Amino acid sequence: MLLNKIRLSWYFGFFFILFFLILNFLPRFKFEAGALTLFSVNSFLYGFYISPILGAQKARIEELHRIVRAESNAIFTIMLATKGLRKPQRSNLQSKFSLYLTQTSHKLRGDAEKTYEGIISYCLDYDGKDKDKMDKLLEKIVANQQNRTNLSMQLSNRVYSNEWMIMMVLFSITLSFILLLDTGSSLILRTVTALLCTSLTMLVLILIKLSTLSHKKAKQMWEPFESLLSTHYYRIDKNSDD
Repeated sequence: MLLNKIRLSWYFGFFFILFFLILNFLPRFKFEAGALTLFSVNSFLYGFYISPILGAQKARIEELHRIVRAESNAIFTIMLATKGLRKPQRSNLQSKFSLYLTQTSHKLRGDAEKTYEGIISYCLDYDGKDKDKMDKLLEKIVANQQNRTNLSMQLSNRVYSNEWMIMMVLFSITLSFILLLDTGSSLILRTVTALLCTSLTMLVLILIKLSTLSHKKAKQMWEPFESLLSTHYYRIDKNSDD
């Protein structure tokens, strides 16, 4: 999605220039008291509606950070428990968990679910010499299901289509009133008007980025997974016996 690949600062400059140019060509009107009252009510509704949605999306990102960190700690604990297994079984499980972490961080939730189920099946079907150790490991893997459930629920918690529809209607009306309002020929007032329109638009863009987990802070939440992968689980199998 192109929208998510461009920095917010670039969008700000683009929309400021766009609105400043638009203000030079649009017809301007002096609104009567009734129209200004309607504008005030609509602006209040827009601010009243978007504020809790933005707050909820920020809280969602913070909760995702917490859940991913808990998931990372749980998997690291599981990897520590594999130290008691023989090298073939240990390497197999580490490969499966590495695949699971990669799929989860790349938002391949369906594939990640199948991979985790495959890990559980592997432990259940194992019938080697370290059966008792594998059973204890299986308990830790199953116990981690709660973190995975929370992660899945939070990733699914986005802005719904009906909320987008209401918000975009209120946003469009508010923006139209501001663009058409006659503020005179002053360059300063025209600049302020362009800045106001740009700020309203940026609120929507920020919400889109938060909702799709592409905001700068949201991207950082996968760092615990990336750290586990890049360090090979902090080299917990270094100097291990076969």
